[in-house]
Amino acid sequence: MAAPVPTGRERARARRPLHVAVVAPPWLELPPDAYGGVEAVCSDLVGALVDRGVEVTLLGPGRNGTTAAFRRTGPVADPSLMGRALPEVVQAARLPELLADLEVDVVHDNTFAGPLVGSAHGLPTVVTAHGPVHGDMGVYYRTISARASLVALSGAQREHLPTARWAATVPNGLRPERFPFRAAKGDYAVFLGRMSPDKGPVWAVDAARAAGIPLVMAAKCREDVEVRYFEHAVAPLLGGDVQWIGEIGGRRKVELLAGARCLLFPIDWEEPFGLVMIEAMACGTPVVALRRGAVPEVVDHARTGWVCDRPAELPAALQRTADLDPRDCRTAAEERFSAAGLAAGYERVYHRVLAAHRRSVASAPAS
Repeated sequence: MAAPVPTGRERARARRPLHVAVVAPPWLELPPDAYGGVEAVCSDLVGALVDRGVEVTLLGPGRNGTTAAFRRTGPVADPSLMGRALPEVVQAARLPELLADLEVDVVHDNTFAGPLVGSAHGLPTVVTAHGPVHGDMGVYYRTISARASLVALSGAQREHLPTARWAATVPNGLRPERFPFRAAKGDYAVFLGRMSPDKGPVWAVDAARAAGIPLVMAAKCREDVEVRYFEHAVAPLLGGDVQWIGEIGGRRKVELLAGARCLLFPIDWEEPFGLVMIEAMACGTPVVALRRGAVPEVVDHARTGWVCDRPAELPAALQRTADLDPRDCRTAAEERFSAAGLAAGYERVYHRVLAAHRRSVASAPAS
Protein backbone atom coordinates (compact mmCIF):
# COMPACT_ATOMS: atom_id res chain seq x y z
CA MET A 1 0.00 0.00 0.00
CA ALA A 2 1.32 3.47 -0.90
CA ALA A 3 2.56 5.68 1.90
CA PRO A 4 0.11 8.42 2.96
CA VAL A 5 0.61 11.76 1.22
CA PRO A 6 1.67 14.49 3.71
CA THR A 7 -0.89 17.21 4.26
CA GLY A 8 -0.03 20.86 3.70
CA ARG A 9 0.20 21.40 7.46
CA GLU A 10 2.56 18.44 7.83
CA ARG A 11 4.79 19.79 5.03
CA ALA A 12 4.85 23.22 6.69
CA ARG A 13 5.84 21.69 10.04
CA ALA A 14 8.65 19.76 8.37
CA ARG A 15 10.09 23.01 6.98
CA ARG A 16 9.99 25.08 10.16
CA PRO A 17 12.63 24.88 12.93
CA LEU A 18 12.47 22.05 15.41
CA HIS A 19 10.20 22.99 18.33
CA VAL A 20 11.04 21.44 21.69
CA ALA A 21 9.19 21.79 24.98
CA VAL A 22 11.64 21.50 27.88
CA VAL A 23 9.92 20.60 31.15
CA ALA A 24 11.72 21.72 34.32
CA PRO A 25 11.02 20.55 37.90
CA PRO A 26 8.59 22.57 40.04
CA TRP A 27 11.10 23.48 42.77
CA LEU A 28 13.03 26.49 41.44
CA GLU A 29 12.81 29.25 38.87
CA LEU A 30 15.31 29.10 36.01
CA PRO A 31 18.12 29.97 36.26
CA PRO A 32 18.43 29.02 39.95
CA ASP A 33 19.84 31.53 42.42
CA ALA A 34 21.66 28.97 44.56
CA TYR A 35 21.67 25.17 44.69
CA GLY A 36 19.84 23.57 41.78
CA GLY A 37 21.81 21.20 39.58
CA VAL A 38 18.96 20.04 37.33
CA GLU A 39 17.67 23.59 37.02
CA ALA A 40 21.14 24.94 36.14
CA VAL A 41 21.55 22.35 33.39
CA CYS A 42 18.05 23.02 32.02
CA SER A 43 18.69 26.75 31.98
CA ASP A 44 21.97 26.43 30.09
CA LEU A 45 20.47 23.84 27.75
CA VAL A 46 17.52 25.95 26.64
CA GLY A 47 19.76 28.99 26.10
CA ALA A 48 22.20 26.99 23.98
CA LEU A 49 19.35 25.40 22.00
CA VAL A 50 17.94 28.84 21.21
CA ASP A 51 21.43 29.92 20.10
CA ARG A 52 21.42 26.97 17.69
CA GLY A 53 18.14 28.08 16.12
CA VAL A 54 15.89 25.56 17.88
CA GLU A 55 12.46 26.86 18.89
CA VAL A 56 12.19 26.18 22.61
CA THR A 57 9.29 26.58 25.02
CA LEU A 58 10.25 26.16 28.66
CA LEU A 59 7.57 24.74 30.95
CA GLY A 60 8.45 25.56 34.53
CA PRO A 61 7.38 27.31 37.73
CA GLY A 62 7.46 30.97 38.70
CA ARG A 63 9.10 33.42 36.32
CA ASN A 64 11.25 32.84 33.25
CA GLY A 65 14.88 33.96 33.34
CA THR A 66 15.94 32.23 30.12
CA THR A 67 15.87 33.23 26.44
CA ALA A 68 13.27 30.57 25.61
CA ALA A 69 9.53 31.09 25.28
CA PHE A 70 7.74 30.23 28.51
CA ARG A 71 4.64 28.56 29.84
CA ARG A 72 4.17 28.72 33.59
CA THR A 73 3.32 25.41 35.23
CA GLY A 74 2.40 27.13 38.50
CA PRO A 75 4.07 28.81 41.46
CA VAL A 76 7.40 27.59 42.76
CA ALA A 77 6.73 24.60 45.01
CA ASP A 78 6.98 24.96 48.77
CA PRO A 79 10.67 24.25 49.62
CA SER A 80 9.60 22.24 52.66
CA LEU A 81 8.04 19.72 50.26
CA MET A 82 11.21 19.25 48.21
CA GLY A 83 11.71 15.59 47.43
CA ARG A 84 8.04 14.71 47.90
CA ALA A 85 5.84 13.49 45.10
CA LEU A 86 2.80 15.78 45.24
CA PRO A 87 4.25 18.98 43.67
CA GLU A 88 5.65 16.95 40.75
CA VAL A 89 2.36 15.09 40.29
CA VAL A 90 0.35 18.33 40.27
CA GLN A 91 2.67 19.81 37.66
CA ALA A 92 2.57 16.64 35.56
CA ALA A 93 -1.23 16.65 35.55
CA ARG A 94 -1.18 20.05 33.85
CA LEU A 95 1.27 19.14 31.07
CA PRO A 96 -1.24 17.84 28.46
CA GLU A 97 -3.25 21.06 28.79
CA LEU A 98 -0.15 23.25 28.56
CA LEU A 99 1.16 21.40 25.51
CA ALA A 100 -2.16 21.13 23.67
CA ASP A 101 -1.82 24.18 21.37
CA LEU A 102 1.96 24.55 21.17
CA GLU A 103 2.58 22.45 18.03
CA VAL A 104 5.61 20.94 19.73
CA ASP A 105 7.69 18.30 17.93
CA VAL A 106 9.39 16.77 20.97
CA VAL A 107 8.95 17.01 24.74
CA HIS A 108 12.13 16.89 26.84
CA ASP A 109 11.05 16.08 30.38
CA ASN A 110 13.49 16.65 33.25
CA THR A 111 11.08 15.70 36.04
CA PHE A 112 10.12 12.43 37.71
CA ALA A 113 6.34 12.51 37.35
CA GLY A 114 6.06 14.21 33.96
CA PRO A 115 6.84 11.13 31.84
CA LEU A 116 3.85 9.34 33.36
CA VAL A 117 1.46 11.52 31.35
CA GLY A 118 3.20 10.98 28.01
CA SER A 119 0.35 8.89 26.66
CA ALA A 120 -2.05 11.75 27.43
CA HIS A 121 -0.23 14.30 25.27
CA GLY A 122 0.88 11.74 22.68
CA LEU A 123 4.12 13.54 21.77
CA PRO A 124 7.52 11.88 21.37
CA THR A 125 9.26 12.32 24.71
CA VAL A 126 12.88 12.44 25.78
CA VAL A 127 13.49 11.83 29.49
CA THR A 128 16.78 12.61 31.22
CA ALA A 129 17.59 10.49 34.27
CA HIS A 130 19.13 13.20 36.45
CA GLY A 131 19.37 11.06 39.58
CA PRO A 132 20.11 7.53 40.76
CA VAL A 133 18.80 4.59 38.75
CA HIS A 134 18.95 1.80 41.31
CA GLY A 135 16.31 0.27 43.58
CA ASP A 136 12.78 1.55 43.03
CA MET A 137 14.12 4.32 40.77
CA GLY A 138 15.65 1.64 38.57
CA VAL A 139 12.27 -0.07 38.24
CA TYR A 140 10.72 3.29 37.37
CA TYR A 141 13.25 4.28 34.70
CA ARG A 142 13.31 0.80 33.17
CA THR A 143 9.53 0.97 32.82
CA ILE A 144 9.60 4.51 31.43
CA SER A 145 12.24 3.55 28.85
CA ALA A 146 9.75 1.25 27.14
CA ARG A 147 7.67 4.22 26.00
CA ALA A 148 10.01 7.24 26.14
CA SER A 149 13.57 7.89 25.00
CA LEU A 150 15.71 7.66 28.13
CA VAL A 151 18.98 9.63 28.24
CA ALA A 152 21.82 9.01 30.69
CA LEU A 153 24.35 11.49 32.02
CA SER A 154 27.27 9.05 32.03
CA GLY A 155 28.37 5.56 31.15
CA ALA A 156 28.56 4.74 34.86
CA GLN A 157 24.89 5.58 35.25
CA ARG A 158 23.92 3.31 32.35
CA GLU A 159 25.96 0.44 33.80
CA HIS A 160 23.79 0.53 36.92
CA LEU A 161 20.65 -0.11 34.87
CA PRO A 162 21.68 -2.20 31.86
CA THR A 163 18.12 -3.52 31.45
CA ALA A 164 16.74 -0.10 30.51
CA ARG A 165 16.36 0.92 26.87
CA TRP A 166 18.79 3.84 26.86
CA ALA A 167 18.46 6.12 23.84
CA ALA A 168 21.71 8.06 24.36
CA THR A 169 24.29 9.36 26.82
CA VAL A 170 24.64 13.14 26.97
CA PRO A 171 27.02 14.51 29.63
CA ASN A 172 25.99 17.65 31.46
CA GLY A 173 27.35 20.96 30.25
CA LEU A 174 27.59 24.60 31.24
CA ARG A 175 28.32 28.03 29.81
CA PRO A 176 32.05 28.52 30.56
CA GLU A 177 31.70 32.30 30.31
CA ARG A 178 29.67 32.24 33.53
CA PHE A 179 32.67 30.85 35.41
CA PRO A 180 35.70 33.18 35.65
CA PHE A 181 39.04 31.50 35.05
CA ARG A 182 41.63 32.18 37.73
CA ALA A 183 45.17 30.81 37.58
CA ALA A 184 46.29 32.19 40.96
CA LYS A 185 44.69 30.12 43.72
CA GLY A 186 44.14 30.68 47.40
CA ASP A 187 45.35 28.25 50.03
CA TYR A 188 42.03 26.57 50.79
CA ALA A 189 40.02 23.63 49.51
CA VAL A 190 36.27 23.85 49.01
CA PHE A 191 33.46 21.38 49.66
CA LEU A 192 30.33 22.33 47.71
CA GLY A 193 27.10 20.41 47.23
CA ARG A 194 24.32 19.22 49.52
CA MET A 195 24.53 18.13 53.13
CA SER A 196 24.34 14.36 52.94
CA PRO A 197 26.56 11.44 53.95
CA ASP A 198 26.53 10.48 50.25
CA LYS A 199 28.63 13.56 49.54
CA GLY A 200 31.26 12.67 52.14
CA PRO A 201 31.49 15.91 54.15
CA VAL A 202 33.09 14.15 57.14
CA TRP A 203 35.72 12.62 54.87
CA ALA A 204 36.31 16.10 53.43
CA VAL A 205 36.99 17.55 56.89
CA ASP A 206 39.26 14.65 57.85
CA ALA A 207 41.25 14.86 54.61
CA ALA A 208 41.73 18.63 54.72
CA ARG A 209 42.90 18.53 58.33
CA ALA A 210 45.28 15.65 57.64
CA ALA A 211 46.72 17.61 54.71
CA GLY A 212 47.01 20.82 56.75
CA ILE A 213 44.83 22.73 54.27
CA PRO A 214 41.94 25.00 55.36
CA LEU A 215 38.51 23.88 54.17
CA VAL A 216 35.52 26.05 53.26
CA MET A 217 32.22 24.14 53.32
CA ALA A 218 29.19 25.41 51.38
CA ALA A 219 26.20 23.13 50.98
CA LYS A 220 22.44 22.99 50.61
CA CYS A 221 21.01 22.24 54.05
CA ARG A 222 17.24 22.88 53.89
CA GLU A 223 15.46 19.56 54.20
CA ASP A 224 14.90 18.01 57.61
CA VAL A 225 17.16 15.04 56.87
CA GLU A 226 19.96 17.38 55.77
CA VAL A 227 19.64 19.54 58.88
CA ARG A 228 19.65 16.53 61.19
CA TYR A 229 22.72 15.06 59.53
CA PHE A 230 24.55 18.39 59.67
CA GLU A 231 23.81 18.92 63.35
CA HIS A 232 24.76 15.37 64.29
CA ALA A 233 27.80 14.63 62.12
CA VAL A 234 29.28 17.84 60.71
CA ALA A 235 28.63 20.76 63.07
CA PRO A 236 30.79 19.24 65.87
CA LEU A 237 33.77 19.20 63.45
CA LEU A 238 33.60 22.88 62.50
CA GLY A 239 35.88 25.64 63.69
CA GLY A 240 39.47 26.71 63.24
CA ASP A 241 40.61 25.48 59.84
CA VAL A 242 37.11 24.35 58.75
CA GLN A 243 34.63 27.13 57.91
CA TRP A 244 30.92 26.60 57.26
CA ILE A 245 29.24 29.24 55.09
CA GLY A 246 25.97 27.47 54.24
CA GLU A 247 24.21 27.44 50.88
CA ILE A 248 25.52 29.86 48.28
CA GLY A 249 24.98 30.59 44.60
CA GLY A 250 25.57 33.10 41.86
CA ARG A 251 28.68 35.25 41.92
CA ARG A 252 29.64 34.19 45.42
CA LYS A 253 29.74 30.53 44.42
CA VAL A 254 31.87 31.02 41.34
CA GLU A 255 34.30 33.28 43.20
CA LEU A 256 34.67 30.64 45.92
CA LEU A 257 35.36 27.95 43.32
CA ALA A 258 37.72 30.13 41.29
CA GLY A 259 39.86 31.01 44.30
CA ALA A 260 40.16 27.48 45.72
CA ARG A 261 43.25 25.35 45.28
CA CYS A 262 40.86 22.46 44.61
CA LEU A 263 37.33 21.14 44.90
CA LEU A 264 37.14 18.26 47.37
CA PHE A 265 34.57 15.72 46.15
CA PRO A 266 34.81 12.61 48.39
CA ILE A 267 31.49 11.06 47.41
CA ASP A 268 30.20 7.84 48.96
CA TRP A 269 27.65 6.86 46.32
CA GLU A 270 27.39 6.16 42.60
CA GLU A 271 27.08 9.79 41.45
CA PRO A 272 25.44 9.89 37.98
CA PHE A 273 27.49 12.95 37.01
CA GLY A 274 28.48 15.63 39.53
CA LEU A 275 27.87 19.07 38.02
CA VAL A 276 30.02 20.90 40.58
CA MET A 277 33.10 19.11 39.22
CA ILE A 278 32.81 20.79 35.81
CA GLU A 279 31.90 24.11 37.44
CA ALA A 280 35.19 23.96 39.34
CA MET A 281 37.13 22.93 36.24
CA ALA A 282 35.66 25.84 34.28
CA CYS A 283 37.17 28.15 36.90
CA GLY A 284 40.55 26.46 36.47
CA THR A 285 40.16 24.61 39.76
CA PRO A 286 41.17 20.93 39.87
CA VAL A 287 39.09 18.24 41.55
CA VAL A 288 40.18 15.77 44.23
CA ALA A 289 37.60 13.00 44.32
CA LEU A 290 36.92 9.38 45.14
CA ARG A 291 36.50 6.89 42.33
CA ARG A 292 32.73 6.46 42.45
CA GLY A 293 30.06 6.82 39.80
CA ALA A 294 30.95 9.13 36.92
CA VAL A 295 34.03 10.66 38.59
CA PRO A 296 36.57 8.88 36.33
CA GLU A 297 34.59 9.99 33.25
CA VAL A 298 34.65 13.65 34.31
CA VAL A 299 38.06 14.05 35.97
CA ASP A 300 41.16 13.30 33.91
CA HIS A 301 43.46 11.85 36.57
CA ALA A 302 46.75 13.75 36.96
CA ARG A 303 45.55 16.45 34.53
CA THR A 304 42.33 18.02 35.81
CA GLY A 305 42.47 16.46 39.25
CA TRP A 306 43.32 13.42 41.31
CA VAL A 307 41.02 10.39 41.46
CA CYS A 308 41.56 8.39 44.66
CA ASP A 309 40.48 4.86 45.47
CA ARG A 310 40.23 5.29 49.26
CA PRO A 311 39.60 8.19 51.67
CA ALA A 312 43.08 7.64 53.12
CA GLU A 313 44.57 8.76 49.79
CA LEU A 314 42.82 12.14 49.82
CA PRO A 315 45.29 14.13 52.00
CA ALA A 316 48.27 13.37 49.75
CA ALA A 317 46.20 14.25 46.68
CA LEU A 318 45.20 17.57 48.27
CA GLN A 319 48.85 18.43 48.76
CA ARG A 320 49.61 17.68 45.09
CA THR A 321 47.00 19.96 43.51
CA ALA A 322 49.63 22.64 42.86
CA ASP A 323 51.22 20.20 40.38
CA LEU A 324 48.21 20.61 38.07
CA ASP A 325 47.81 23.38 35.49
CA PRO A 326 44.58 25.40 35.91
CA ARG A 327 44.53 25.99 32.14
CA ASP A 328 44.10 22.26 31.55
CA CYS A 329 41.00 22.31 33.77
CA ARG A 330 39.51 25.23 31.87
CA THR A 331 40.25 23.63 28.50
CA ALA A 332 38.57 20.39 29.54
CA ALA A 333 35.43 22.26 30.61
CA GLU A 334 35.30 24.20 27.34
CA GLU A 335 35.99 21.25 25.06
CA ARG A 336 34.15 18.41 26.82
CA PHE A 337 31.44 19.96 28.97
CA SER A 338 30.14 23.12 27.32
CA ALA A 339 26.49 24.10 27.01
CA ALA A 340 27.00 24.22 23.23
CA GLY A 341 28.07 20.56 23.28
CA LEU A 342 25.16 19.72 25.59
CA ALA A 343 22.69 21.31 23.16
CA ALA A 344 24.26 19.64 20.13
CA GLY A 345 24.00 16.26 21.85
CA TYR A 346 20.35 16.71 22.72
CA GLU A 347 19.46 18.14 19.32
CA ARG A 348 20.75 14.92 17.74
CA VAL A 349 18.56 12.94 20.14
CA TYR A 350 15.49 15.08 19.37
CA HIS A 351 15.86 14.64 15.60
CA ARG A 352 16.38 10.89 15.94
CA VAL A 353 13.36 10.51 18.24
CA LEU A 354 11.17 12.66 16.00
CA ALA A 355 12.16 10.73 12.89
CA ALA A 356 11.33 7.43 14.59
CA HIS A 357 7.98 8.81 15.75
CA ARG A 358 7.08 9.95 12.24
CA ARG A 359 8.00 6.54 10.79
CA SER A 360 5.82 4.87 13.41
CA VAL A 361 2.87 7.13 12.62
CA ALA A 362 3.29 6.65 8.87
CA SER A 363 3.39 2.86 9.19
CA ALA A 364 0.42 2.61 11.54
CA PRO A 365 -2.68 1.06 9.91
CA ALA A 366 -5.45 3.51 9.16
CA SER A 367 -8.34 3.34 11.61
